[in-house]
Amino acid sequence: MKRFKIPALAFLPLFAGIMTCQAQKGREVRFTKQTLTKMFFSEGVAVGDVNRDGKKDVMAGAFWFQAPNWERHEIAKGDTFTVNGGYSNSFLNFSMDVNQDGWIDLIRVDYPGIPVVWHENPQNKPGHWKVHTISKSLGNESPYFGDIDGDGRADIVGNDSESKQIIWLKSPTKKGDTQWQKTVIAEGDIPGTHRFTHGLGLVDMNDDGRLDVLIKEGWWEAPADRKQPNWVFHKANLGEDCSQMYLMDVNQDGLKDVITASAHSYGMWWHEQGKDGQGNPTWTKHDIYKAFSQTHGVSLIDVNGDGQKDLVTGKRYFAHNGHDPGEFEPAVLYWFEFKPGPTPTWTPHEIDNNSGVGLHVVTEDMNNDKLPDIVVANKKGVYVFLQQKK
Repeated sequence: MKRFKIPALAFLPLFAGIMTCQAQKGREVRFTKQTLTKMFFSEGVAVGDVNRDGKKDVMAGAFWFQAPNWERHEIAKGDTFTVNGGYSNSFLNFSMDVNQDGWIDLIRVDYPGIPVVWHENPQNKPGHWKVHTISKSLGNESPYFGDIDGDGRADIVGNDSESKQIIWLKSPTKKGDTQWQKTVIAEGDIPGTHRFTHGLGLVDMNDDGRLDVLIKEGWWEAPADRKQPNWVFHKANLGEDCSQMYLMDVNQDGLKDVITASAHSYGMWWHEQGKDGQGNPTWTKHDIYKAFSQTHGVSLIDVNGDGQKDLVTGKRYFAHNGHDPGEFEPAVLYWFEFKPGPTPTWTPHEIDNNSGVGLHVVTEDMNNDKLPDIVVANKKGVYVFLQQKK
């Protein structure tokens, strides 16, 4: 296990020791890097207690890694994919007990626009996991996994590019059920239906207690009955192609703002919500950071325990096989310490410079110490960054 130390703001090279990110205010944040593999298996990753031993394991594509020593096991036939010029069959991963048998299963989102599947946990029996199809087509490069209908079970939001639809897929609710139910949010000649669409969020835009579907061109308003089709669309200009999209009142003016990050170029932004003379929303873009490119995975979580949600992101290494701006620059991983106010700040802290992110970032307490840890998978491999108690 490699260890590194990084000073405040982390603009200096790594050297041996524990990685240290000194927040300007609040407690010191330290991470220890654990390398599960340096092979390219997946650009998605998920966490769950696969074998029910009380420890959180890591799933990435065709493999799961058993905590605490990260012994590798096959979920499906294992493949190693080409870093330069290739992609895996695992773009995003999510963990869920789909059939409610008491065992964590793996949801695997493949290349955009082709079927999304889930792998059924064999309950500690040998052999590969049984594969079930969720939907014949799932597009958008940041499909969202969240509870859209408020039933306590996470669902999937994305598009069906073959049918030119924005969709959500309701997870099974009855024990033993394996079928996901498709609802068409909108369809036809509308934004967001291309298989390689960038940017998606599941957020409450209008404070009605329902989660709406957000893209960079606007948002679909969730009706009381989420299974109702033809949701109302509200236009907005929320900038460039991005990854996961988040909503919070950044400058504390009582209006919710949108946070985005570039999927393939340079830039992280917050879009300030205002009102025009008629009371209609306006959006003004502000830079957060633009020193590295390809922030194709972003998590919003309170890293340092100060009560404010910070950003965790990094470079998706070789996302377009050498054709994106800055693609050959270091595969960094950062967290950005957020301080709200009329002039909000996002202080950058480098965690690592040889890992980066995939198509999403998992932030979860891996070792039950009540501190958020970071799990990533991409063309550099699979990594766990354990936050250390001071």
